[in-house]
Amino acid sequence: MRSLYLRIYLTVVAVLALFALVSGWLLQHHLTQESVRMEAAIHERIVAWGELLERAMPPADAPRDEQRAVLQEWSQRLRVPMALDDAQGRRLAVSPSFVRRELGPRALLTRVQDIAFADGRTLHVLRGVPHPMPGRGPGALGPWPDGLGLALLLLALFVAVAAGAWPVVRHLTRRLEALKRGVEAFGAGALSQRVAEEGRDEVAALGASFNRAAARIEALLRSHQSLLANASHELRSPLARLKMAVAMIDGAAPPQRLALRREIDTDIAELDALVEEVLLASRLDGATAPIDDSHPVNLLGVAAEEASRVGAAALGDDVQVPGEERLVRRALRNLLENARRYGGDEVEIEVRAQGALAEVSVRDRGPGVPEAHRERIFEAFFRLPGHAEREGGVGLGLSLVRQIAERHGGSVRCEPRAGGGSCFVLRLPLRAGAAAGPGPRAGTGATAAPGGAAGAAAMRT
Repeated sequence: MRSLYLRIYLTVVAVLALFALVSGWLLQHHLTQESVRMEAAIHERIVAWGELLERAMPPADAPRDEQRAVLQEWSQRLRVPMALDDAQGRRLAVSPSFVRRELGPRALLTRVQDIAFADGRTLHVLRGVPHPMPGRGPGALGPWPDGLGLALLLLALFVAVAAGAWPVVRHLTRRLEALKRGVEAFGAGALSQRVAEEGRDEVAALGASFNRAAARIEALLRSHQSLLANASHELRSPLARLKMAVAMIDGAAPPQRLALRREIDTDIAELDALVEEVLLASRLDGATAPIDDSHPVNLLGVAAEEASRVGAAALGDDVQVPGEERLVRRALRNLLENARRYGGDEVEIEVRAQGALAEVSVRDRGPGVPEAHRERIFEAFFRLPGHAEREGGVGLGLSLVRQIAERHGGSVRCEPRAGGGSCFVLRLPLRAGAAAGPGPRAGTGATAAPGGAAGAAAMRT
C-alpha cells in the first residue's frame, strides 16, 4: 500500500472498528448484567406477591366463584395477569388479562412464573421478559435491541463515521500530493516552481518553508550563474593583454621590455584581485552559518588603518561592533578605494554611534552618482558608463560591501554630498552594552583596536 491517504484512512477505519467492537462488547456485557439483576428483582417481587395472595385467597375448599372473584380483584389491583390451579392441576380461576396475554400476539415476550401454596394450589403469574431501557428505571419491561439489532446500530455508526472521515483525510493528502509535485518539478529544474500555502496547519507551514528554501536556492543559482558569466567576461581582457605582452616581450627592445613587464605585472594583479573578489562573493552568497562575533571589532581603529592606506582622514566615535574583522575591514577598504578611484583626493571617513547602530560615512568630492544608479552600483559587475574605461575595476567592490553589511545585519546606501560628491553610509549593529566614546578629529592621531596593528589617520593630501 503506497498511497498515504489510503494508509491514513484505513488506520482511522481500523481504530474505529476496534472501538465499535469494544464498545459493543461492553454494552452487551452491561445489558446482560442488568437483565440478570432485573430478573432477580422481578422474581423476588412476584414471590412476595404470591405470599400475599396465599394469605388473602379463600381456603382451598371455598367455592370456585369466590376464589375467582378474589383472584381477579388482586390481578386488577397489582396489574398482573394471574391464574389459579387446584392441587390436581385443574384451573380454578383466571384473570381476563392472563387469557389475553397468553393467547395474544405478544405471547413470545411473556413468561409464566409458578408459585406453590401450602394447601397444594398453584398460582401462575404471567410477566414480560425483562429488558433494560434507557430513560426508565431498573426492572422496566419493554423491547430493546437484541444482539442483531445492536450489531446493526454499531455498523450504521461505523459507516457514518468512516464516510465522514474520507473527505477529511483525502483533502489532507491531496495537499501533500500537490507539495510532492511541486518539489519534483523544482528538482527537475523549474526553479520558479512554488506551492500553495493554504490554511494555517503543519502542511501550510511545510509549503511556506519549501517556498522560502526554493526562493533562496533560485536566488543563489541565479547569482552564481551571473557571477560566472560576468567573471568569465571580465577575465578575457587581462588574459588577452597578457597573451599579447608575452608574445611581444621576446623581440622587444630593453625599454619596451621593461614596460611590457610592468603591464604583465598589472594584468596579473588585476586577475588576482578579480579571482579573490569572485571567490569572496561566492562564499558570502552561500554562507548560512552565523558570523563569528566572539571578538568585537573596534570600528574606528579599523577605519583609521584603512584610511592610512589611501591617504584619507579618519574621525569620529570609538565604537565596537560584533562581527568578523576581516570582512568589516574589507568593506571599509572597498569603500575607501572606490572613493579614491572615482572621487579624487578629498576623501574622509567618519564613524558615529546612532542609537543601536554604528554609522560609517565615506565621503568624496567626485562627480557623484546619478540618482537612477544609486541602487544599481551595488549590483555585481555594474559600473557607471565611461568609468570602466577611465578608472578600471570590475564592478564587484560595492557589491561585496552590501553582502558584508547584510551578513552582519546592517545596510549600505549612497547619498549625494552637500557641495558635490558622494557619501556612502555603512550601518552596522553596535555590540550589546557598548558605549560610544569621543574619538579623534580630523588631523589628529587615531589608535587601532587593541591587538591590531597601530595606524594613524593621515591628513588629506
